[in-house]
Amino acid sequence: MRLVLNWHICGSGRGLIQAASRVLRGLPRGSGLVLTLGLAGCSGKVEPQVQYVRVEVPVQVPCRAPEVAVPVWAAAGLRKTDSLEVKVRALLAERRQRIGYERLLESAAGSCR
Repeated sequence: MRLVLNWHICGSGRGLIQAASRVLRGLPRGSGLVLTLGLAGCSGKVEPQVQYVRVEVPVQVPCRAPEVAVPVWAAAGLRKTDSLEVKVRALLAERRQRIGYERLLESAAGSCR
């Protein structure tokens, strides 16, 4: 008995067909059951399975940093008639205020990183 199958039926290639022909050569001629089962496996098409996959993507979120209040600057109340010593002290105090204000701004901006 010689088995001749078109390999396009199953779409599985020559290796499967050659193996099936070797099996069928060793069986008695009346054994069509093996051939029927072999072709029945090719006739049913399997539907593709839909799988949902969770993908985590980083999303940019706007930063909500606390607002830093602008201080009342020490040199804002200076007058033209104030002495040089008062003006220098006010400017030095304002410098310390500015350094503190900048640190508050940096810490507020740093909370967003």
